[in-house]
Amino acid sequence: MAVVLYHHPLSRAATCVWMLEEVGVEHELRFVDLMAGEHKKPDMISLNPMGKLPILKDGDVVVTETAAIGLYLADRYSSGKLAPAPDDPGRGTYLRWSMFAPAVIEPGLMAKMRGWEYGAAQAGWGDHDSMLIAMESAVSHGFILGDRFSMADIIFGATVRFMLGFGMLEKRPAFTAYVERLEKRPALQRADERGAAICKERGIEQPGG
Repeated sequence: MAVVLYHHPLSRAATCVWMLEEVGVEHELRFVDLMAGEHKKPDMISLNPMGKLPILKDGDVVVTETAAIGLYLADRYSSGKLAPAPDDPGRGTYLRWSMFAPAVIEPGLMAKMRGWEYGAAQAGWGDHDSMLIAMESAVSHGFILGDRFSMADIIFGATVRFMLGFGMLEKRPAFTAYVERLEKRPALQRADERGAAICKERGIEQPGG
């Protein structure tokens, strides 16, 4: 198959399975044994010098970083649907919140958890309370683009869902309601089922399992 996702069900690659299910493109999941250190072997390093998952190959194209993979897949295979067209007024909002998850939420919550001391004006993720208010503003009225589901909701929403599930994010009503909306997506349900099946097949213990 042209599209290959190097994957482990307990890595960020799980989010990319959801992306692929939503896009509907034919693909292969290629299991990478993280416990055996396969992600640090030369063939993996040649694809991603960081030695991390996920890695997406689409023919000769290699894409890493979850948000970049999502934006690539949406533009390549679902333009005008999961990805607003370049001249769509919603394109800016779509890109804004797609980047907010890796650039602000992840480091911001890590800083809070670890008790990092830093100046909010100097850190790209700002201060924790402002971050939470901004997140609420993004999802309080439905999806990122209102009534319209997009790839931004997978990128942003998977982060919110993970952080809530592991108690890393305050369970504000706007966040829990948003995740409930996402979990009604058949593609997310299929992705979760695929991950659970791989865990069972490979003898991988799932968190909380």
